Amino acid sequence: MARKYNLYQIDSFTKDKFVGNPAGVITNADGLTSDEMQKIARELNNSETAFIFSSNNNEYDVHTKFFTPTNEVPICGHATIAAHYARAIENKLNTSRAYHKTGAGILPVDIVKENKDYKITMTQGKIEFGHIIEGINRKNLLSAINISDADLLESYPIQIVSTGHSKVIVGIKSIATLNKMKPDYDALSRLSNIIKCNGYYVFTVDSQDSDILVHGRMFAPAIGINEDPVTGNANGPLGAYLVHHKLIQHDNFLFKFKAKQGEAIKRSGIIEVEVIIQNNEPVEVKISGNAVIVFKSELSLE
Repeated sequence: MARKYNLYQIDSFTKDKFVGNPAGVITNADGLTSDEMQKIARELNNSETAFIFSSNNNEYDVHTKFFTPTNEVPICGHATIAAHYARAIENKLNTSRAYHKTGAGILPVDIVKENKDYKITMTQGKIEFGHIIEGINRKNLLSAINISDADLLESYPIQIVSTGHSKVIVGIKSIATLNKMKPDYDALSRLSNIIKCNGYYVFTVDSQDSDILVHGRMFAPAIGINEDPVTGNANGPLGAYLVHHKLIQHDNFLFKFKAKQGEAIKRSGIIEVEVIIQNNEPVEVKISGNAVIVFKSELSLE
């Protein structure tokens, strides 16, 4: 007997179709095996596909799993936005909070109903500051993304930061340099094996738009994502990084900014980041974004 699944393609961090960051979503994933989920993610070939499972206890409302075309990952920002946007549409939800179990823990997601549509806010996982990339690894990283020391922002250490799925944070001076970068994906993959971090977020604060603080690009070839259009699990850690290294001004309570990503690959989107601060240190990160359904279909499996 065929099993039928609700399958969506959703663009996150945008209200316009065919830009932002596309994610696959299956909203009724109960019964799918890890092997089947991996095959579905490979078939859809988005950077991530989210699978929503029913909860089996009262600690969380749903269990969300995330797969790239080649790997399961603990959590994903844009696919979380997409998954809960699809869930809100299907269930005609009002403004509410849901808790979803992920590989980064049980985390809240806020569904805000506005103008007959939804905006989704994701609370990210534990903030962790990893090691600073120095020496031969730093040299190999700069070579792999084809920039030089002179391109780097001074006083911005190259560091691994995580809010559930770690990224290497790299600050550069020029948006022109950012947009013309042509990374060596094989070299980045080899470096990922050494430093145990799969994602590289290169950003600049050289913005011509008063509403946008950051422009960025994110590369994760080691897990099948050469370039990700708009990345929640890069901009969230970046917010924590900016506060931790005292690179921005704040009121010791809240730091908010907008980031634009995906311009170089013509899939631009805007992500809103909030960093909760105590004693001048980041303690919690939230990201928010819009979404739009590109198509809905039904997947039938024997």
